[in-house]
Amino acid sequence: MIKDQFRLAVVQANPCLGDVSANADIVRHHRGVAAKQGADLVLFSELFLAGYPPEDLVLKPAFVEACKRELDVLASETADGGPALLVGLPWAQDGNLYNAVALLDNGVVEGIRFKADLPNYGVFDEKRVFDAGPNPGPMNFRGVRIGVPICEDTWADEVCECLAETGAEMLLVPNGSPYYRDKNDERIQIMLARVVETGLPLVYCNQIGGQDELVFDGASFALNHDRSLTLQLSQFAEDIGYLDWQKDADQNWVAQKSKIVALPETQEADWLACVLGLKDYTNKNRFPGVVLGLSGGIDSAICAAMAVDALGADRVHCIMLPFRYTSDESIKDAKACADALGVRYDTIPISDPVEGFQKTLEHVFAGTESGITEENLQSRSRGVILMAVSNKFGAMVVTTGNKSEMSVGYATLYGDMNGGFNPIKDLYKTEVYRLSDWRNKNHPAGVMGPAGEVIPNNIIVKAPTAELRENQKDQDSLPEYDVLDDILHCLVEEEFSLDEIASRGHSMQTIHRIEHLLYIAEYKRRQAAPGVKITLKNFGRDRRYPITNRFRDRT
Repeated sequence: MIKDQFRLAVVQANPCLGDVSANADIVRHHRGVAAKQGADLVLFSELFLAGYPPEDLVLKPAFVEACKRELDVLASETADGGPALLVGLPWAQDGNLYNAVALLDNGVVEGIRFKADLPNYGVFDEKRVFDAGPNPGPMNFRGVRIGVPICEDTWADEVCECLAETGAEMLLVPNGSPYYRDKNDERIQIMLARVVETGLPLVYCNQIGGQDELVFDGASFALNHDRSLTLQLSQFAEDIGYLDWQKDADQNWVAQKSKIVALPETQEADWLACVLGLKDYTNKNRFPGVVLGLSGGIDSAICAAMAVDALGADRVHCIMLPFRYTSDESIKDAKACADALGVRYDTIPISDPVEGFQKTLEHVFAGTESGITEENLQSRSRGVILMAVSNKFGAMVVTTGNKSEMSVGYATLYGDMNGGFNPIKDLYKTEVYRLSDWRNKNHPAGVMGPAGEVIPNNIIVKAPTAELRENQKDQDSLPEYDVLDDILHCLVEEEFSLDEIASRGHSMQTIHRIEHLLYIAEYKRRQAAPGVKITLKNFGRDRRYPITNRFRDRT
């Protein structure tokens, strides 16, 4: 029985969704580490045994049963007198399925609590698979009354107020909160509001790691009842922190100040999110490495740099695929980029396959003018070659289209859109330039790539071009990227009316054209590879528009 002090371990770890036994081993490992540090209780992130978000996998009874079996084994191991555990899992009971957290101590499951507030917006779809639990009361941990609201339960006041009113002495919050730009500031403000409302200290334990499009950035923290920050763990890295709790003169639990890690600024955070997302997608899906076309342009260069930062140079294979329109400058720039990164670099000319396709189609295309169709044969030939290399050696193709291109359809299905994952899918072109320049001047902690200029400066300063015809430039068919990206941000992230966008100084003719391109490219985006979510509203999980859609804003 705890009298007036105890030690809490906050574990920010990286589960693999569906690998229940491996996730249980992570719990077991950290319990052992925490035991050596004198911890009494170990807190893990949301649905840790399952991985998060499990989506429709939790509708499979065998999966839910596998999680329960591993939980029972972990519970039995707490009979050794070591630390207790707070571990999340899907829980079936009385015909319902809950997002749950279990308290394991004394060899048994001492308590179980269910998530009451199920998020059903943005990337979240929990009402589809889980039943909402009742407002929870506190659990008794060795005489300490702990409230365990789960993630979304703390984003409004009702659940936490209920816990405070029913005697909770602190709030320990398991979270599966994915990254988007500047989100951590939002988390801190919302958790501060819960502390102020309840008068209770709060510990926010967040998942780390990539799961398909989502990246969980960790950045776990703790606040005392006086709103002081007493713990701040790393962002984009596994970490563990310890909080030593004592009762003050008023019998409030207060944590001594512990580890405080400085968090990265916005550009570094965006970079690390892209790197972690690519790293975990590659590793958790057991690819030996990645392969990508290195064109001498900015998008493929930044993807190559991210891949090396994520996986190391020995697991990245870059291929230049030149045609008659590929400039000497592009060939030189691609080679310089590959050399700077230290990757394997091959050149595979595409003249033979492109000309073969042209000859094969000659009688069908007779009497027509050469145009976009013939240009796309180049892109599709490159896509076939990259996929062949992938099939032969097992490396995943990284596709390299940015959000500006994905928005307006400036990409070729079954060509440059071929691939398994896209680290820059949610970065606009202007952001790609800014991040490339930032990476050349910075070397983030934990990355595997070299320091210094990894993206040759000429790639950053030269005019962007797809090089599918003589002297082609992106701005032949698109507005300048600062104009395009501002209009797209207004349409996609803000859902502004066209009049609101025009008030920012853009011509209505340009706005109408970009809106039209955005809508008609939806069918391409539905077939695009997944990619890291960076902005508040990414394509796919956040923004779900119909393909068949004749609406246009003409106000």
